[in-house]
Amino acid sequence: MKSSVTLRVATAVAAATAFALSLTACGGSTGPGQGGGDDRVTVWSLQDTALNPVQKKSLAAYNASEKSTKVSMQTFVNDPYKQKLQTALGSPNAPDVFLNWGGGNLATYVKSGNAADLTAELDGAFTDKFLPSVLSGGKENGKVYGVPMEGVQPVALFYNKDVFDKAGIAKPPTTWEGFLAAIDRMKAKKITPIALAGSQAWTELMWMEYLLDRIGGPEAFAAILSGEAGAWSAPSVTKALTMIRDLVDRGAFGSNYGSVGQDSGGADALLARGRAGMELMGSWEYAAQLATAPDFVKDGKLGWSTFPTVPGGKGDPKSVVGNPTNFFSVAAKSENKKGAVDFIRKTVTEPAYVKNLISIGHVPAVNGIEDQLRSGPHADYSTFVYGLVKNAPDFTQSWDQALDPATAQKVLTNLQKVFNKQSTPQQFVSAMEAK
Repeated sequence: MKSSVTLRVATAVAAATAFALSLTACGGSTGPGQGGGDDRVTVWSLQDTALNPVQKKSLAAYNASEKSTKVSMQTFVNDPYKQKLQTALGSPNAPDVFLNWGGGNLATYVKSGNAADLTAELDGAFTDKFLPSVLSGGKENGKVYGVPMEGVQPVALFYNKDVFDKAGIAKPPTTWEGFLAAIDRMKAKKITPIALAGSQAWTELMWMEYLLDRIGGPEAFAAILSGEAGAWSAPSVTKALTMIRDLVDRGAFGSNYGSVGQDSGGADALLARGRAGMELMGSWEYAAQLATAPDFVKDGKLGWSTFPTVPGGKGDPKSVVGNPTNFFSVAAKSENKKGAVDFIRKTVTEPAYVKNLISIGHVPAVNGIEDQLRSGPHADYSTFVYGLVKNAPDFTQSWDQALDPATAQKVLTNLQKVFNKQSTPQQFVSAMEAK
């Protein structure tokens, strides 16, 4: 979920980049990717310009307070991370603590015996600190395997207020008809209506997720997730794909979206610089813009809204898609499970960590923080995101995390072909139905 996650196909050549958070004075650094050993804990996380400084402070505070266990962290760019993690978890080079997206993604690690059951180590006093709907993403068969470690991550529609003003768009569209009209207005001003990092298919998947939910309701994806025969052939699937193809043909994403990347911040920059009017992205977009284009945010030029309704759709307009949050899990092969669990327990709900998450625009998955959000530095945005999650009758997990890896990869590959005009909606359906 988070992050713009990383099933996220695109370029397998991107090498995992280490962001070494020092191990402190007690002993040498653990080799890259290796578990920490008896007195060390190695954490794997994602490279994130907004979140990593918060994590660094948390690690430093933990290391300063602990006499025995010392923690170091490595971060990796999105796309190579998942494959690297899958390989490492089955080897002696497994990290002790690793970031994952919960749900189906975490379930694969549980089923393969690579994620440790944390239920006995985490008592109710600790787990009760989290929003139940979010913590459930870290459970498998009622047992806790993952702990929320950052903000909730629903997908929302972000927009540039200056672009809207220039195009004569008074407010963000709430209906599909209004949405298409806004696209045409921006095109008339020679502005790309929607920023899309089309080189990474997971950014395109968000459109499919929301459209199918609006058209067919959550039942449509539930049928796909359960492996129901003919689920991909449902009319709602074809209609969602047809609407996507219409956006492409209409020029909603411009003409060069296939070369734009998300890891490099390409789509975000298009939005911030006024070269695009809208972007559909996870709630981490606010923190990302705050880190890379602070004036754009601080000057009140970044707007946000819900995904528009679709006429005749079965879905509730309050439903959301995305990732409940990102999770920390402990590797089953960790040589220091006790230290790994201790690190998680003493960091992710600590008041300073929660406060720092709020300070960068995250909405922590922690109970009882409403007053903090309302009085925080990003109150309008934080309360918007909190309201999205709190009021949503359904929160569908991102497909690339809910589905098994092979199916998710197949979805991403074939959906990208639709966006690139290399495949029709009918060909997508046929490819997904093929065994």
